[in-house]
Amino acid sequence: MIHVWLYPVLTAVAFITGFIDAIAGGGGLIMMPALLMSGVPPLFALGTNKLQSMFGTAVAMSNYGCKGLIDWRPNLPAAVLVFVGAAIGALVVQQVNTRWLSLIIPLLLLGNALFILVSPRMTDEDAHHRVSSRGYAPVGGAIGFYDGFFGPGTGSFFSSSLVALRGYGLTKATALTKFFNWTSNLASVLLFALGGKVIWLLGLCMAVGAMSGGWLGSHTAMRFGARLIRPLLIIASVGLTARLLLGWFA
Repeated sequence: MIHVWLYPVLTAVAFITGFIDAIAGGGGLIMMPALLMSGVPPLFALGTNKLQSMFGTAVAMSNYGCKGLIDWRPNLPAAVLVFVGAAIGALVVQQVNTRWLSLIIPLLLLGNALFILVSPRMTDEDAHHRVSSRGYAPVGGAIGFYDGFFGPGTGSFFSSSLVALRGYGLTKATALTKFFNWTSNLASVLLFALGGKVIWLLGLCMAVGAMSGGWLGSHTAMRFGARLIRPLLIIASVGLTARLLLGWFA
C-alpha cells in the first residue's frame, strides 16, 4: 500500500530523474532507491520505474528528433535488437537473482567513466565510424538486454559506444541514446505489465514529472552540448558505481 502523500513526492523525484536521464542517464540511481524506500517491492519498483522513464524518455527523444539530431531509418535495425534484447532481459530478471551484477557492473561503469574522461572523441564533432549501423545492432541488442535485466548505466553505455563505434558527436550520441532507451523501456514495460509487476497509477503520476524533466533536460543538453554532457556522464557513471558497491557491501 503506497501512502497518498508519496505520490507528489515521487512525481517530484521523477522530474529530477527525467532531467538527468535526458542529458546523461543514471536517473535510476535516484529513482529506484526512492521507490524501494517508499515500500514498493523490488520487481514492482523496476516495472513502475520503467513506465515513468518511458514517458520521460519519449519527450526527450521527441525534442532531439525535432532538431534533426536522430538518424531514424539507419538505426532501426539496432532499435529492433534493442527491443528484443530488453524484452528477454525483463523476462529473465523476473526469474533470477541479480545480486552478483551489483559487483560486476561497477567495474564496467568505472571503465566507461575513464573512457569518457580521457577519450579525445568525446566532443560534438562527428568522426569516422568504425562499424556500420547494422554492425552496431548486436551491440545495441546486448545493451538492451542489460537494460531490461538490470539497468543502471544503460544511457552511459549507449552514449559511449555510439561515440566510439559509430563516430557520432556526443550530443548526437545522446539524442540517439534516447531513441534506444525508449525502445528498451517500451519492451520492459510490456514484459513487466504482462507479469503484473507495474503499479499503474503511481507510474503514470510519476510520468508527469518525468516528461517535464525530460523536456527541460533535453533542451538544456542541446543548448550546452558536450561541455555539459561529458562531465555529467562521468558523474553518473561514478555515482552509479558508488551506489552499487554500497548496496553490495551493505
